[in-house]
Amino acid sequence: QVHLVESGGGLVQAGESLTLSCVASGRNFSNYGMGWFRQAPEKAREFVGAITSSGDSTYFADSVKGRFAISRDNAENTVYLQMDSLKPDDTAVYYCAAGAGSRWWVEYDYWGQGTQVTVSS
Repeated sequence: QVHLVESGGGLVQAGESLTLSCVASGRNFSNYGMGWFRQAPEKAREFVGAITSSGDSTYFADSVKGRFAISRDNAENTVYLQMDSLKPDDTAVYYCAAGAGSRWWVEYDYWGQGTQVTVSS
């Protein structure tokens, strides 16, 4: 069992940056690929990016590529989502998830409660 808690969301202006954190409790965090997803009101859950269990590889949705970065600290059971050059379209609830490390939400076993990111124009 893995329990995930996101933090770091908030209200920012377009062009600004935010870093989200996701702290895991439970066992074997380093065995899991970690993903970030987001969901805006009345829209489907959307893949943002993912990192492998070792942290040696990341990949991103085209909509955030070049603006977002993911890192993890397995010693601290934490994964980060660095978001730069934020746009109003990035407004959503952001979720971290532990599982396969893929872009498909169904392949993740554990989810956090989400943190709201709002980007004003």
